[in-house]
Amino acid sequence: MIRKNYHRGIITVFLCLSMLGLQAQTWLNVMDFGARKDSTGSNTSVIKKAIAAAVKRGGGTIYFPAGKYITGPIHLKSNITIHIDAGAELHFSDNFDDYLPMVESRWEGTAVTNFSPLFYGNNLENISIQGRGTIDGHGKKWWGYSEVEVKKQKEDSKWQVEFKRLNKDVLAPDLPGWIERGFLRPPFIQFLNCKNVQIKDIKIQNSPFWTINPQYCDNVTVDGVTIDNPPSPNTDGINPESCSNVRIANCHISVGDDCITIKSGKDRSGRKINIPAENYTITNCTMLRGHGGVVIGSEMSGGVKNIVISNCIFDGTDRGIRLKTARGRGGIVENIQVSNIVMRGIRDQAVVMDMEYAKSEPGPISERTPKFRNIFINNLSGTTNRIGYMRGLAEMPIENVVFSDINMQGSTGFSAVNVNGLTLTNVNVSIKQGSLLSVNNGKELNILNVKNTTPVVEKSLIELENCESVNVQGCFPTGGTSLFLDLIGAANESIYVHGNNLARVKQILRGTYKSGQFTSNINPSETK
Repeated sequence: MIRKNYHRGIITVFLCLSMLGLQAQTWLNVMDFGARKDSTGSNTSVIKKAIAAAVKRGGGTIYFPAGKYITGPIHLKSNITIHIDAGAELHFSDNFDDYLPMVESRWEGTAVTNFSPLFYGNNLENISIQGRGTIDGHGKKWWGYSEVEVKKQKEDSKWQVEFKRLNKDVLAPDLPGWIERGFLRPPFIQFLNCKNVQIKDIKIQNSPFWTINPQYCDNVTVDGVTIDNPPSPNTDGINPESCSNVRIANCHISVGDDCITIKSGKDRSGRKINIPAENYTITNCTMLRGHGGVVIGSEMSGGVKNIVISNCIFDGTDRGIRLKTARGRGGIVENIQVSNIVMRGIRDQAVVMDMEYAKSEPGPISERTPKFRNIFINNLSGTTNRIGYMRGLAEMPIENVVFSDINMQGSTGFSAVNVNGLTLTNVNVSIKQGSLLSVNNGKELNILNVKNTTPVVEKSLIELENCESVNVQGCFPTGGTSLFLDLIGAANESIYVHGNNLARVKQILRGTYKSGQFTSNINPSETK
């Protein structure tokens, strides 16, 4: 027995030593390759050598101990982890020439050849950026040049000349803009066609353009990341585009544009590539400064489906949940589930679904016609300006939207145009002006147990215009409600109002309807 235990102990020690040796071999300290961590010199070639050495060993971790490192773009390889330790800072060069030669990329949904992203990789697997350190994109020079200098110049810069040489056959968006101008700031982190991507715990700041922007990737995890970009142009936080199986959790985001955005390509380029964004989970995140908390679109020509957004806090963003598109995009946004969201001080809308993000004239339905359908919003609370805004297309209404368990304070309530299949249930809000719900050109409306705790006497609780097949049930308007239901125009039909307690309403109905029924309601006259 003693001899057996002795042998087991020897084997255990041997295995432990072997594992330690393997770890020592696969962790490569950039200092061993001649890195400088005192803010002097460039470490671009040093990092490249360290990555190449790890690749020869089958992969490994490139380790940055505490210090300040200057570098140009870092191109990862398969099976490589970049570990930035606490106290370590990677400062990326703002010399535009360092990001040449240009590489395959995607910019605002258009496939292009462009400046190298700061972190880049294509057709890789098992890659990671992690640690408690900081990466700084030094975007100020990029912002100033693209937003000011390029617009003033009378002839193309050398970077624009190169861009246009490499992008002669680019499928530019329908509306002219940055592609034609030819100076496109690079994303901070952009991986293309990769599998098993992880970005964890690091702090990212001062991105030149979009911050975390994987493209066509599968199995992407972004966890515990802090992104802090000052007020700046288009410095979105996390933009996974045309990816599958994405998990974003425990992140803290304050940026110059949208905090988290889900995209899948723009116009002709997006439809040609035709890779959807699908199977995303976003949870336990906080969003501060940003145009939107979580945004879908407007580049969604490849489609977006199966998205779950839960347990997040939006504190001071311009909008909360935002879906946006326009004629010409094409693509379908469907199966979106939003739940357990706290919003504070939202400047515009808590929830907005806008299919006329860019104004255009109605036309025949084609591959250029976008669609929104099957969107479920549950358990929202907080303060905002407008609680909900929905605008579908005349030729393609928004379909099957459910708001349930909404408890919010706002200046105005819900407004909907061109919507088929809208349900509001258990909505208890406080609004300062206008109707709680206003719908123009709606079908299959189900309005259940809605209440405004501070009614505005000059407007109705519910306002309908050109609506068909409407069920209003279980409502108990608060005292002081002047008018319960206002039917505008002569095209309202199949209006059914039943089982409501209207005892505290001064007037139940204004306007007419072609067909329907008012039944089993408690009316004001019955309580006197």
